[in-house]
Amino acid sequence: MMYSSRRKPVLYFTKEDSRSGLLLRMLPRRCSIFKLFCSLIMLGFFSVIWLHYNCTINSSQSRTDDALVHESCQEETDNSAWGPHKIAIIVPFRERFEELLTFVPYMHAFLNRKKIRHKILVINQVDHFRFNRASLINVGFLESGNDTDYLAMHDVDLLPQNDQLDYGYPEKGPFHVASPDLHPLYHYSSYVGGILLLTKQHFELCNGMSNRFWGWGREDDEFYRRITAAGLQLYRPTGIETGYQTFKHIHDPAWRKRDQKRVSRQKQEQFKTDKEGGLKNLKYSVVSRTELTIEGVHCLIINVLLECDLNETPWCVIN
Repeated sequence: MMYSSRRKPVLYFTKEDSRSGLLLRMLPRRCSIFKLFCSLIMLGFFSVIWLHYNCTINSSQSRTDDALVHESCQEETDNSAWGPHKIAIIVPFRERFEELLTFVPYMHAFLNRKKIRHKILVINQVDHFRFNRASLINVGFLESGNDTDYLAMHDVDLLPQNDQLDYGYPEKGPFHVASPDLHPLYHYSSYVGGILLLTKQHFELCNGMSNRFWGWGREDDEFYRRITAAGLQLYRPTGIETGYQTFKHIHDPAWRKRDQKRVSRQKQEQFKTDKEGGLKNLKYSVVSRTELTIEGVHCLIINVLLECDLNETPWCVIN
């Protein structure tokens, strides 16, 4: 029998070949090369159009979201409709960057929910002396600016977990947010560390904090005596039922060991009241001021060099 030579060329797939891929299994048993080529061209064309459209939509949405976040941070940080008072969150700081990454956006969101006008000042000690939390808080007070009228002495590793905690203007007297019955670690009655709110007038009445405490600890206990000596009434939260779960302590003692050494006369001096020192004899210099944005939230990093009188406090260095 004779077959016509005009018959179109046909692409055949064997049963074994048809199992080699999903695309081949979807094709008919007989498919012309020309039709297959045209189908692939059309598929590629529509794929490019879909990808371009999808990327354009996503890019536009991303730009819109970024703009909204930036605008929100700017407006909600200092919304005058929230009241006449504005708090300076003063964070004494050295080499705690991982904790700062958590602290700044967390506290910003917390204060926004409570509609409290605020700005975050990170006072970063960049000299080679031992860490001096009290002096850094004194620096933060002096650098806080005229746009704030009260301050929070706030540890970077302590995060409030209960929205009922009051961060409002402490008109009656210093307000100890991290009270002994709520703080996860320190429970003695004279403790005023962690988070303490004061008006600027209250802080000046106390002459700030003592500059004699180099290394970790005891500066809060001395400040408690200053509050009492200034005739101020100390207030603490009431009606908080979350107990020791009220705060999250994000400090890792294995990774961030505290400088608890007591050298020279420091053992005897740490329990004394500093009647003269404070804001009046604070000596420091500002190296730089840097605006830092973390997850869309702004804070000010102030790098400072503290000064130490080795005749007065030789324990500011460890030989």
